[in-house]
Amino acid sequence: MSKPHLQIIIGSTRPGRRGGAVGTWFHDLAIRDDRFGVELIDLAEVGLPLLDEPLPPGRGPYTQEHTRRWSRTISAGEAYVFVVPEYNHSYNAATKNALDFLGEEWRNKPVGFVGYGGIAAGARAVQALTPVVAALGMIPVTRAVHIPLINRAVRGGGPFTSEDGLDASATKMLDDLFHWAADRRTPRLVATE
Repeated sequence: MSKPHLQIIIGSTRPGRRGGAVGTWFHDLAIRDDRFGVELIDLAEVGLPLLDEPLPPGRGPYTQEHTRRWSRTISAGEAYVFVVPEYNHSYNAATKNALDFLGEEWRNKPVGFVGYGGIAAGARAVQALTPVVAALGMIPVTRAVHIPLINRAVRGGGPFTSEDGLDASATKMLDDLFHWAADRRTPRLVATE
């Protein structure tokens, strides 16, 4: 059987962001973990405009090619990790926009978070995202990765410098994601009368 497909989504699109370095670190860690087929998705490269579909997801066909392309991409995922910055005690607009474009594509799939920021380590971004993904029918795992003082961990556009505790935290989150993704693949017996 093939490995569950994990999509790691870099949420920040801001020039000079730290999310690319953090996303690359998590991507490399997930590949070494070897339980998933891993794909790194950068919202800066996806280039979604501000939501421009005339109907909400689930109410009609998608009219924009960028929405259809985004739908195909996300439909291939069986589990997700959002790498999100904390801006103004919450998460960033590009992440919300990417979530809002779709509906059924997200449903019943597990999702984890890697939050980063200052002292709060992205915790408020993760806290704010949790009810949003739950409203979309996703399964947020209870463990998240929180990276404090991101400007010390990523300097001058260089790579993210991890610590053992962060790697261990990320592996525990992968444990949870794998549990839920593998569980979704398990056929269910249906009682018949």
